Amino acid sequence: MATAADLLTRRSFLLTAGAAGLAASSALAVPHYARRHGSPVFTHGVQSGDVDTSSGMIWARTDRPAEIAVEYSTTESFTNAVRGPVLKAGQETDFAAKHLLTELLPDQDIFYRLTATDPSSSHLVSEPIVGRFRTAPLRRRSVRLVWSGDTAGQGWGIDDIGMKTYSTMLLHEPDFFIHSGDTIYADNPIPDEIRLRDGTIWKNRIVSDEKREVARTLSEYRGQWKYNMLDRHLLDFNAQCPTFFQWDDHEVLNNWSASTDLRDDPRYPEKDIAVYAGRAMRAFQEMTPIRHRPSEPGRIFRKIAYGPLLDVFFVDLRSYRDANRGSSDHDLFGWRQASWLKRELAASKATWKVIACDMPLGVVIWDDYGQKLGYEGVADGLNGPPAGRERDIADLLTFMRDNAIRNVVWLTADIHYTAAHHYDPARAKFKEFEPFWEFVSGPLHSGTYGPHPLDMTFGPEVRFMKASGGGADSNLPPSAGLQFFGLVDINGSSEQMTVRLMDREDRELWNVTLDPAVTA
Repeated sequence: MATAADLLTRRSFLLTAGAAGLAASSALAVPHYARRHGSPVFTHGVQSGDVDTSSGMIWARTDRPAEIAVEYSTTESFTNAVRGPVLKAGQETDFAAKHLLTELLPDQDIFYRLTATDPSSSHLVSEPIVGRFRTAPLRRRSVRLVWSGDTAGQGWGIDDIGMKTYSTMLLHEPDFFIHSGDTIYADNPIPDEIRLRDGTIWKNRIVSDEKREVARTLSEYRGQWKYNMLDRHLLDFNAQCPTFFQWDDHEVLNNWSASTDLRDDPRYPEKDIAVYAGRAMRAFQEMTPIRHRPSEPGRIFRKIAYGPLLDVFFVDLRSYRDANRGSSDHDLFGWRQASWLKRELAASKATWKVIACDMPLGVVIWDDYGQKLGYEGVADGLNGPPAGRERDIADLLTFMRDNAIRNVVWLTADIHYTAAHHYDPARAKFKEFEPFWEFVSGPLHSGTYGPHPLDMTFGPEVRFMKASGGGADSNLPPSAGLQFFGLVDINGSSEQMTVRLMDREDRELWNVTLDPAVTA
């Protein structure tokens, strides 16, 4: 993996260019940067994402209209820095700005520095803020990634410790992080305190105005993202590790689909769920370093080619689904996404194909747990031949078998516990596929649940699982020790993939090493 020099570079660069307060602070507080009186201020750190061999997206936000100068270099001293375009941070995006750095060298550390100037007073210039990422390799070097999901859910916000899982993940020096959905909890207000079962009090030390109620307006949806970026662990992580984002339901509303009925919910004045989904999507695009397509502004599904050993396929199980209830079809991908995924999988030359999926395939997740009036996930709980949304998965799995698309691994979150599932046609009601693995992790910083039952349509078997135990009292705070992430290493020499399931104290709970299958 990384050399000692690499580690020194990655861990030391934040101490330059005015960012020492971010990297070294031990006090939990709203981020503070050295400022010149009356100058613009960067409010929520920097982020990078969707990095490949020659490009990467960067993001920042200011406290007012500003012109942001961009510089980037292959050295932390910014020797021979390249100047990018001046970005406009305006009110139309809540003063957030992002830019795709292009024509970068592969397998190279990229340090970027941003400086904000007041557009009406050129002498009002902020202190610079810096970040880094490493581009994907063209050679067969080892690759390390982490993944998880579920940030700031169920009322568990920023306490005295904060979102520690992010700092634990950063200790492993990953090339990138996959946030597998439920990136915010727009429908989960954060109270000042929560009484725990033992009589003690959980105190959310930071609570923003936008987090005291469910999100309804565009400003409130944006505020959900800004709240998370008040956490020191997340700020430090964002400055050093790229995040590849996808979404699930809580970016809008729990279990939302076309059948979501808001008529009896007084929290939401508009009764059309599409109104809130549109606002949430805009906030998602503005507040994350996801690549955007002007011709398809709501598109999240995409492929990131991360060198010869790895392609990552991000699917979107939320935007194109039919109703959770009352639909006979239960479409999942939509025809355009399904066609894209088959085409890109068939064209992939990478050794490993990771499908980053926002929900597990064989776990039974009901839309209404009390009455089981509809199902929220893929599995319908009938343990029979593929029906409803399972048909989309069956079609994809058969396509992969028939086209000899091998070394496909599914990474997911959503269910608030960690597990390793092995799927095999020998155990399944549906037989037309080759065995595969699905690994589940999360939550990052949310309540705990599970375990859930498995549906045998695709023959899943639990090889490992750690959860809170289920029942009415399963929603435990992050302090209970059930916050999880996954760690994936692909060896540059053997091309083996090792998957480890970890907790936020950096304990390894389980691991498996997979050999790549020989492909034609």
